[in-house]
Amino acid sequence: MLDKNKNKVLIIEDEQDIRTIYAEVLQNAGYVVDQAPNGEVGEDKLRNTDWQLLLLDIMLPGKDGLKILKDLKEMPEMKKGPVIVLTNLNSEHIIQEAFKLGADGYLIKSEVNPDKVVEEVGRFASA
Repeated sequence: MLDKNKNKVLIIEDEQDIRTIYAEVLQNAGYVVDQAPNGEVGEDKLRNTDWQLLLLDIMLPGKDGLKILKDLKEMPEMKKGPVIVLTNLNSEHIIQEAFKLGADGYLIKSEVNPDKVVEEVGRFASA
C-alpha cells in the first residue's frame, strides 16, 4: 500500500508542462514526486530510487514507454509498484501491448484532467 506521505510517485514524461502539472497536483495531494524527462533518465531512476508508483508516458525520446515496460517485465526486481501508463495514444493494439508488458492501468491524457490522475494514483495506492 502506498503511503502518500512517505512514498514516491515517479513520473516519466517528456512534455515538461504536463510533467509539471501532474507533479504539482500530486504534491498538493500529499505525494512525494520524482520526475524524469525521457526514457533513459527514467530508467535510471527506476533502478536507483525508491518509487512506489510509476506514471509512464509511451512516446518518449530515446527509450519509449513500451521498452521500459518490457525492461520492467524482464527484470522484476526493478518493479517496485504499480505502473499507470499515461499517454495520448488511444490505440487498442498499444493498450493491449502495455497491459501484456505489465501495466496496471492506462489513462489517455486528452481524456482525463489532473484531478482524475490523482484519483487513479489514489486508487492504485490503496489497492
